[in-house]
Amino acid sequence: MKMAFLVCNDYFADRAMQLLTDSDIDYFTSWDRAKGKGHGTEPHLGSRSFGSTNAVIMVAFEDEAPLERLIHGISAANLEIKRAADRIRLFQLPLDRIV
Repeated sequence: MKMAFLVCNDYFADRAMQLLTDSDIDYFTSWDRAKGKGHGTEPHLGSRSFGSTNAVIMVAFEDEAPLERLIHGISAANLEIKRAADRIRLFQLPLDRIV
């Protein structure tokens, strides 16, 4: 089993949600207006000169096929996003148990 976190600028949150739909994933938990800064990107702090924020979408996968479809979809979507700093990120972790 795997756990994945998608992180993107709030501007691309609808696109990230569409990627879930396109991958036949109808289960997730999301956080809006998440603050942070990635390697080589500007901060997303929701205030002053760093007014944007991030969206975070968490998905637990019991089967890896939907995860692979999602990874493929994110890779394709990121080719269309001009600025590298704005690309949708996926962080994958092992998931030991779902209770």
